[in-house]
Amino acid sequence: MTVYVPEEFTAAESEVLRRYFTNLDQPVFALVNLPEVVKGALFARYSRSPKSLRRLFLDEFLGDLDVSGDVTFDATVGVDRAESLYEKVFFDYGDDSVAQLGGVHLACEQASNVLTKILEWGRLMSYLEQSTRYIAYDERLGGRYRYYRDPDIVVGRFGTRYVGDMDRMFDSYSQLADEVTRHVRETVPKDPRDSDFVYRQATRAKALDAVRGALPAASLSNVGIYGTGQAFESLLLRMRAHALPEARVYADMMLTELRKVVPSFLKRVDIPERGGAWSDYLADTRDSTHSIVERILGDDIASEVDEVTLTDFDPDGESKVIAAICYSHSHLPESQIMSRVDELSTEQRRDILRAYVGQRANRRHRPGRAFERTDYRFDVLSDYGAFRDLQRHRLLTIEWQPLTPYHGYARPDLVDAAGVAPAFDEVVERARGLYEALVHEYPQQASYAVSMAYRLRYVMQFNAREAMHMLELRSAPQGHPAYRRVALEMHRQIGEVAGHRALAEAMSHMTMDAPELERLEAERRAESKRRDS
Repeated sequence: MTVYVPEEFTAAESEVLRRYFTNLDQPVFALVNLPEVVKGALFARYSRSPKSLRRLFLDEFLGDLDVSGDVTFDATVGVDRAESLYEKVFFDYGDDSVAQLGGVHLACEQASNVLTKILEWGRLMSYLEQSTRYIAYDERLGGRYRYYRDPDIVVGRFGTRYVGDMDRMFDSYSQLADEVTRHVRETVPKDPRDSDFVYRQATRAKALDAVRGALPAASLSNVGIYGTGQAFESLLLRMRAHALPEARVYADMMLTELRKVVPSFLKRVDIPERGGAWSDYLADTRDSTHSIVERILGDDIASEVDEVTLTDFDPDGESKVIAAICYSHSHLPESQIMSRVDELSTEQRRDILRAYVGQRANRRHRPGRAFERTDYRFDVLSDYGAFRDLQRHRLLTIEWQPLTPYHGYARPDLVDAAGVAPAFDEVVERARGLYEALVHEYPQQASYAVSMAYRLRYVMQFNAREAMHMLELRSAPQGHPAYRRVALEMHRQIGEVAGHRALAEAMSHMTMDAPELERLEAERRAESKRRDS
């Protein structure tokens, strides 16, 4: 059975591609021999295109590049360079910092949405993931719908049902997208200032936002990753220890391609007494912890709870932030500064905070690290689609529970307004039935069946500085309604539940009111840039 669909290129296309990509037929490959700005631009375009990266390069980038001097390169054969110094410092002497000095752009295609969350776990890497907002997922790949076909499931007794149910879920998604798009265009008038293209893009994006919950977590995505050798080593060690078979298989493909670019940095990964022992440690601790927690807590499902709950915060957090602001401007130890801060009037405290925050002309103007002195821990129960977006904020602590259908699902109001609620409900109920059929025999892979509308429980812990960044960004007008709601509620609870009103007020670029078409302003700006270029 073919799990991954190989790309097809003409002889002329292959001749060009082999200079810049480490293979031409696998879903994982590295980018080499290209300017950094080109690799970055490719990844940026990647997230909003249904095309593979290699096809995108051919169609939209090749014509603007001078490749005449690269005819002697052949990236598919790997590297042959003198690496004795790296091997001596990094491998023999164990100086891991050397592996922070070389980076790789790696394309990871045809990865399930379950796998993308594993790929995007590391803090010290950069990611761009294909968006469910800009791309209609009913476009086929190699003649078939874009979902992961787990080899064990497909050849087993549930194989026929898995493929059949998945195909019907994608059929329904396609119909829902068309119906909701039609409804949006019938009910939201076009502004005379907007071109037909801008209007159609914004209305289609709104419809795709609403119906993405019908997609199963098996839906395939493309992820562009940039990271150092050390970061990739850490990622591969975790993936090789992961309980999901797809993650382990994918890790082997990644290791093969990365070794064509930075082989010395990854020597330890599959040496039994080095990386092998490390991965075994990760797997053993995960399995033993799961066993004892399951024995103590069982598999109970919680009753109705709030979508967002602030579970932990420091009542003295604002005072500690003010003391941290004063620290670098003083000659006193922190303990004495705290005592002095406690004696300040409310107005004096606000004066210090206002001076530190300053006049923020836009959300990118953020105060310094004093805001890291206090943090917040939230327990969140949102649909899987919103989780996918919030999980990408890496400079925080996030842990999530298994993806199941047992916390119910969220159906957007727009789906109801378009009159397609019964069809939407039928999709998510089909997903639930498939999950329940699979879960006992395939406890890890069963999550592939779960629709993105189903709720997932996760915890997020972050300091006030990260809160400012994340909540202002995720409440922005173009944000998806599901995660905008989470961001706004977190902001409210920081001010009202934690009582950190001054810190909440400092987050002055929160957007409280959502526009009718979330992507309209962004599409207008994009068209203006195209017109001016």
